[in-house]
Amino acid sequence: MEQVCMNSNSNQASTSHTKAILAYMQQGHALTSLDALRLFGCLRLAARIADIKALGYPVHTRKIKVGGKTVAQYSLFSGE
Repeated sequence: MEQVCMNSNSNQASTSHTKAILAYMQQGHALTSLDALRLFGCLRLAARIADIKALGYPVHTRKIKVGGKTVAQYSLFSGE
C-alpha cells in the first residue's frame, strides 16, 4: 500500500482519515465537511484535503448550496 507522509505534528487519526478520504475520492465520490464527519468522523476535512494536495493529487473544490448555506465540495479532478 502507498505510504502517506504527513507533517511532523500529525497523529494517527489524521493519517487514517487522510487515507480513508483519499480512497473514497478515488472511487469517484465528492464530499463536504458534513459528509466527512458522517462517513469518517473527520472534523477537519480542509486539513485532510491539504494533506491530499501535498501528496500531489489534483483536488477540485466547488461551492455548492446545502440547506441555504454555501459549502465546499471536494473531489479528485477528473480532467473533464
